[in-house]
Amino acid sequence: MNNPYFVYTTKAGDTFDILALDAWNDETKAHWIIQDNPDYVNVLVFEAGVDLKIRVVDPSAASTLPPWKR
Repeated sequence: MNNPYFVYTTKAGDTFDILALDAWNDETKAHWIIQDNPDYVNVLVFEAGVDLKIRVVDPSAASTLPPWKR
């Protein structure tokens, strides 16, 4: 499945879990951002100005599908 993305430019202090919480109200989805931005897999805390791809997820589909189909 090919998900659409939007580009987010980081602010100093951003982390993957904070970005997941902001994007999807679920910090446990941080691994999606890491998977979609492999060049930054070793970054713990971002500096300002890094462009990251963030998946656009349909909240109605995500909430009704079982975890193995999300």
